[in-house]
Amino acid sequence: MAAASTQFTAAETAVPGLLTFEVTRVDDARGWFQEKFHQEKLEAAGLPPGFRVVQTNVAASVTGVTRGFHAEPWDKYVSIVSGRAHGAYVDLRRGPTYGTVVEVELRPDVAVFLPAGVGNSYQCLEDVVYLYSVNRHWTPDAYERYTFVNLADPDLGVRWPVPLERAILSDKDREHPMLRDARPMDLPAG
Repeated sequence: MAAASTQFTAAETAVPGLLTFEVTRVDDARGWFQEKFHQEKLEAAGLPPGFRVVQTNVAASVTGVTRGFHAEPWDKYVSIVSGRAHGAYVDLRRGPTYGTVVEVELRPDVAVFLPAGVGNSYQCLEDVVYLYSVNRHWTPDAYERYTFVNLADPDLGVRWPVPLERAILSDKDREHPMLRDARPMDLPAG
């Protein structure tokens, strides 16, 4: 009998290229097992074939921590190892969907693929271990090419489960510009 394995099922969102994935796991008397990233299976489910992981990072945060919005000039694959978070994403690429927001509950069985230029944020609903992989290495000069937007921008309409006045935010995140004042991200063609 063949061993059971993780499966990935993709869903499109209102932001072009932003995908959510349902990720199964295998449970037995010993505990559970889950593939967080499997190139071949993810591509079969809809992950763009050009996405090649070059760096993976882990962040641990406590309940109420809220991070973002920042859009980077590379693609990102996000998953949760433990806990739950409210993910919010905004299209910050110049074009007709600029400012479009998608909200997702992040759990160990939900992953998200963000194309370059889509702003990422999350709020921890429980203590969270957050895992993300990117297709370009981070460098200090890359930070200059990010686009930032304020988490509290009423034009975005994000329904933060923990009101931002009670959330744990960095000073930088509190000071980002509103969408109307942000610099849209221009990405190279192709």
